Amino acid sequence: MEGQHRREEQPVPMSLDETRRAQLLAQVRGFSLEEFDEEISMFRAEQLLDFFLEKLGPPVYNQGVQDARRFLQEKLDDLEGDVYEPEV
Repeated sequence: MEGQHRREEQPVPMSLDETRRAQLLAQVRGFSLEEFDEEISMFRAEQLLDFFLEKLGPPVYNQGVQDARRFLQEKLDDLEGDVYEPEV
């Protein structure tokens, strides 16, 4: 990204709508029961979900943004070859 100033990466606060959060909490609790044979409280599931959102959310989100940027840049680079045909 020559010539562009790169902003310092700040963590993106992860927020979930109530429905998605409830689904994930149920999945966390189900995972704990299936994998560890341990039923965990809603409080513990919320703590785990919040921890993972805080620690994993921003880097995963940033990687997704970078992957999308790279994909779009490749498509734009290909478009240039499709638009400009060499003159004979």
